[in-house]
Amino acid sequence: MCPRSEAAFLPLTRQEASARSWDEVDFVYVTGDAYVDHSSFGTAIIARLLEAKGFRVGIIAQPDWKDPASVTEFGQPRLGFLVSAGNMDSMVNHYTVAKKRRHQDAYTPGGAPFRRPDRAVVAYSQLIRRTYKHAPIILGGVEASLRRLAHYDYWADKMKRSVLLDAGADLISYGMGERSIVAIAEALESGLAVGDLTFIPGTVYRAKTTDNLVDFQMLPSWQEVSESKRAYAASFAVQYANSDPFTAKTLVEDYGREGLVVQNPPAEPLSTAEMDAVYRLPFAGTWHPSYDEAGGVPALAEVQFSLTSNRGCFGECAFCALTFHQGRIVSARSHESLLEEARAMTAHPDFKGYINDVGGPTANFRAPACAKQLKAGACTDKRCLSPVPCKALKASHSDYTLLLRKLRALPGVKRVFVRSGIRFDYVMEDPKGGEFLHELVAHHVSGQLRVAPEHVSPAVLEAMGKPPREVYDRFCEAFRSETEAVGKKQYVVSYLMSSHPGSTLKEAVELAEYVRDMGFNPEQVQDFYPTPSTVATCMYHTGLNPHTMQPIYVPKTPHEKALQRALIQYRNPANWELVREALLKAHRPDLIGWGEKCLIRPKRPKAEGGKGSAPKGGRPRGGGKPPKGNPPRPRASAGGRQGGRPPKANGHKGGIR
Repeated sequence: MCPRSEAAFLPLTRQEASARSWDEVDFVYVTGDAYVDHSSFGTAIIARLLEAKGFRVGIIAQPDWKDPASVTEFGQPRLGFLVSAGNMDSMVNHYTVAKKRRHQDAYTPGGAPFRRPDRAVVAYSQLIRRTYKHAPIILGGVEASLRRLAHYDYWADKMKRSVLLDAGADLISYGMGERSIVAIAEALESGLAVGDLTFIPGTVYRAKTTDNLVDFQMLPSWQEVSESKRAYAASFAVQYANSDPFTAKTLVEDYGREGLVVQNPPAEPLSTAEMDAVYRLPFAGTWHPSYDEAGGVPALAEVQFSLTSNRGCFGECAFCALTFHQGRIVSARSHESLLEEARAMTAHPDFKGYINDVGGPTANFRAPACAKQLKAGACTDKRCLSPVPCKALKASHSDYTLLLRKLRALPGVKRVFVRSGIRFDYVMEDPKGGEFLHELVAHHVSGQLRVAPEHVSPAVLEAMGKPPREVYDRFCEAFRSETEAVGKKQYVVSYLMSSHPGSTLKEAVELAEYVRDMGFNPEQVQDFYPTPSTVATCMYHTGLNPHTMQPIYVPKTPHEKALQRALIQYRNPANWELVREALLKAHRPDLIGWGEKCLIRPKRPKAEGGKGSAPKGGRPRGGGKPPKGNPPRPRASAGGRQGGRPPKANGHKGGIR
């Protein structure tokens, strides 16, 4: 499973191509990631799929975007260039939500930073276009997919055009890409010019007129969305409603003198047999040997002994772009395909008996939300899970439970963990969800179960597309009961998000009070990050909910974000001033004091002993003493850690969402 010979990989150099007796390549794949030949990396999937179809693919990984020679390793490809920023959006890869530069890149050898440009697909494509003026250029991957039409760019704080125009490329293959990239390759192989490829689902192209279009919808023009936030919110609502392959229309965006950008409907999701075929491609399972000296590529460690069991998500969290990229219709691999991959893992010399994850975007979604979706698509006017589950929803964990049982019964497998997201409201909706929860608690949790209620305020949860707090509380109580029943010490650790659209200081205080009652001490809190093509990012930019076109409050300034984040972490002495300011602004001075429900203690007046300072550990410095009878810190509720110090909120990604 882990060969170290270069011959087991697709070529990174002309010499490696020559070793295969290739005098030219059909496609050159330019990517912002180092080359890891593993099924969790988009470059490997697309390149191996093209190889299986008989095409020769050379890979240029992390070229120097300042040097035109860096994209000439294989010369001009026979059919075209494929360009991707990599597994992550390059701007998210580079910057924190505070727009500070990150100093590590897990997708680069040794974790070194600064090996790819900002807005990588644009930089790479422009470099190729300057070097090979007439070569077809096809953009793909998450960065291009989520910027395929006009979009708000958080880092520039303004609207940006379709990446197709800024990159000077010919096509975008959006979404997961397997269907569209094969159709593109076969069309080019047949002799069609790239400009004639206007008919492929899951692609975006440029056009001069709408003369040849049928059943299309005009979006607000670039001029309109760049000048009017309401126009962009309206455009986004139309795009969202046309994100399903069975119901979507062709969408057209007018750029004036630069012509039209046309988005074809999404490609249909892969069937189980097609997904199985993709994951049976001959991946080497590791990074290219040329990275050995640097210590390899850190991102592999998270996924090397994990199994991808599904794609798609009907959860529709407002801050997530899955609807625009993978779609709402869930497709899954067969049990045999997953067992086959797991058996191969057990033969790996580094495998220690632990399968780290069995999941996907949402681990416990193993089938479409209802039978209708595979014939008529997902509903355009309602959600499957929120604000309340649809009556047509078929919530069942029987298939996933059986799969987990089979995996942990394999020889050589000691434990099978579930670490990717699970929707707890889906568990509670399943009439037999208790059986799955028992299996999860008894066999698939490693001490702490990370859960993502995100918030507790009804207003914020509604904006997020998350279930009511009561559902989360019921889940936590069920988890506690099952944990006691199996005689284990396991705890729920909650992921929380601050500054999401819809959250005023009032809602932030409400969340802080919940943290207090939980006895939970989160060391990490995720500020809302406005990334392209999410409902919440549209709210952030426009101040409107695109589903209703009603105004929504958006915390935007760094200071207000700091206030909301500090409230969640009110126990941190460094946050005392911010918490006090936030409580006073929210008209909640009742939470400053010695009472059991207070968040912080009063600051000692300077007149009583000099310079005041923020209390440490909830007590004032100096000679002041709290009133007698100061109550002990409250015990955690069902959703928090029971007894002892509260657990850290950081650690492995995933958990229940």
